[in-house]
Amino acid sequence: MFDKLKKAFSSFIDDISKKSLSEKDLEDHLWNLQIALLESDVALPVAEAIISNLKSSLIGTKVSRFSDIKPLVKDTLAEILKQFLSSADILSIIRSKKPFVIMFIGVNGTGKTTTIAKIGKYLMNNGLKVVFACSDTFRAGAEEQLEVHANRLGVKLIKHRYGADPAAVAYDAISYAKSNRIDVVLIDTAGRMQTDRGLMDEMQKIHRVAKPDLTVFVGDALTGNDALNQAQEFNKFVPIDAIVLTKIDADAKGGAAISISHILRKPIIFLGVGQGYKDLIKFDPEWIIKNIFAMI
Repeated sequence: MFDKLKKAFSSFIDDISKKSLSEKDLEDHLWNLQIALLESDVALPVAEAIISNLKSSLIGTKVSRFSDIKPLVKDTLAEILKQFLSSADILSIIRSKKPFVIMFIGVNGTGKTTTIAKIGKYLMNNGLKVVFACSDTFRAGAEEQLEVHANRLGVKLIKHRYGADPAAVAYDAISYAKSNRIDVVLIDTAGRMQTDRGLMDEMQKIHRVAKPDLTVFVGDALTGNDALNQAQEFNKFVPIDAIVLTKIDADAKGGAAISISHILRKPIIFLGVGQGYKDLIKFDPEWIIKNIFAMI
């Protein structure tokens, strides 16, 4: 990860290790670091904020001519990145209410339905009963896909016919959960582009009817800044409470996590790292930071 950042950072360290840290000393090197962040899919305003914070923290620092400055700069940058990343424990949130309703939203092709199955398995492994709601009555094959996962996991699936009101499916699933002492309702919605006003209005209706306790945006880490733009647009229609990033195992850059978490001011709860039910890891800011510094 961040291969270009490694080069910029190393050059930075080599030069400033020989002198006191003035704004002039830092200027060129911080610019190179900012370019490296941008090339790693960190959004421009986020990269600028990271560099600004790093600059403020380093200017005026007294450095011995023969001291190793690298730990100082690395530790400073690590602390700044921690401030830009947030996480949350979904189990502690869920146990506050029963049934707890989670609605999943996102564009087409992000792996939303598979993510729902993974989270369902994760919750079941932690002693919770779940029900799936197929509120994707739009995409051909959507019900069948979620039904396959439900059968494999032994989970009840609530569905209607294609073309039915997706909000009604969500309502029925919540009613079923109340009647059968189910802990968590996981609502799958149709993937939609943020530019499709009709489907976005439909999403608002599902949200209004289901009144979810948690609305989760599922984004594809491989799309970089596009994932951020999508999340921002979705957030204009329904309030996003948390984020899952998929395909992180194939993401050679990683900047999407930093950008989305910081700009939306919402926690990332999981990362998708494969297609299996176990290929889901709880998000830990240290994981991103360690991957960054592994290359520095």
